Amino acid sequence: MTNDEQPPELAGTVAIVGFPNVGKSTLVNRLTSSRQAVVHETQGTTRDRKELLVEWSGRHFLVIDTGGVDIADPHPITRQIAEQARAAIDEADLVLFLVDARAGITPGDEELAQILRESKKDVLVLANKIDDPSQELLAHEFHRFGFGEPFPISGLHGSNTGDLLDEVIDRLPGSSERSLPPDAIRVAILGRPNVGKSSLYNKLVGTERTIVDDVPGTTRDTIDTVLEHGDSTFVLVDTAGLRRKRKQRQGIDYYTELRALDAAERADVALVLVDASQGIVEGDITAVEVARKSHSATLIVLSKWDIAEVTIEEVRPELQRRLRQRPDFITVSSKTGRGVSRLLDKVAELYDRYISRIPTAELNRFLGELKELRQPPSKGARRLNLLYGAQVSTRPPRFRFTVNDPGLVTRDYAYWVENQLRERFELEGVPVAIDFRSR
Repeated sequence: MTNDEQPPELAGTVAIVGFPNVGKSTLVNRLTSSRQAVVHETQGTTRDRKELLVEWSGRHFLVIDTGGVDIADPHPITRQIAEQARAAIDEADLVLFLVDARAGITPGDEELAQILRESKKDVLVLANKIDDPSQELLAHEFHRFGFGEPFPISGLHGSNTGDLLDEVIDRLPGSSERSLPPDAIRVAILGRPNVGKSSLYNKLVGTERTIVDDVPGTTRDTIDTVLEHGDSTFVLVDTAGLRRKRKQRQGIDYYTELRALDAAERADVALVLVDASQGIVEGDITAVEVARKSHSATLIVLSKWDIAEVTIEEVRPELQRRLRQRPDFITVSSKTGRGVSRLLDKVAELYDRYISRIPTAELNRFLGELKELRQPPSKGARRLNLLYGAQVSTRPPRFRFTVNDPGLVTRDYAYWVENQLRERFELEGVPVAIDFRSR
């Protein structure tokens, strides 16, 4: 769906839960006809809960993919995964309880079934990994959970998933209040690993929506959350950390980075987090370049400001020197909450500039003033002449400047015009495209 398309009406919300490694992400990919969930042989790959849109027979519904629930595991991050699954169950209209038919009922399945019974939600048991019709009798064992007839499926091969989708559509309430307005602002949170992206995300949402841990790479999928603030609706996307040495990435790290790049491509505004306590490093510049190349507006978020030993006066010239889009910045501390309340207001202001259109008359007055500020480049007896200009598109702004000879436009002069345009029309942090064309 493009930014300008009307979002579909949702028939409801479906949560997929289960013990670790029963094939939840494989099933999600099958239902969504995508590779949006990270599938890997490592147990516990899906940690946070992830929302995806599914279309079937002209109807749309939201699927919440969750991490594997192992209640007996004492590890702190495992307990957080279980809490995320409980939150997904609370949000859902229907819960798909996925079990491994070949492994039979496990103690973990029993514990999760009890949680589902207490939730009073509509539950459909899916007996997964039945790759041959002769194995469908394995599903009968799961009757004892008390959720009705178990549904035999193969997420890997797709067996019975069409019938499953028919059943899901029949059980959903038919509409949902979670449809997005057409002017929702899509915001991607980018940055190198362990700069505090998930902590900021949770602070913005006001709930422990993603798992926060001090191990780099905790966030492996992109996680979307709808948030209302003032008169605006935001879609926040928390992403995996961007690593600089791409040739060394493989396996899960490779695919999770693709998710982060996709999040930037879909975003209107990219928040690039920089750990203020460490200063600006090369990995931060890489994240800013990802935002710029994806044509997202960019806002630098100096995180961990409560422990930073630098001042704004020291940071500002460094940012302006190294970053082409001259993005604005804001200082925040997710720990103390400083600056967080102003952040979404800042995003809304940046978005307004991102979708703005400059009147043609005002733009041409600007072009006339440029000739007074700097002599245009020349070659031999010919000198560049800026004749007139117009804005041809928004999101991001694109301009067409008609000149007497495009061959006279030097790289240095084009950058100078771009920077003057940003300064005059307050487009700091907004990607600007200028096409110099002959008459």
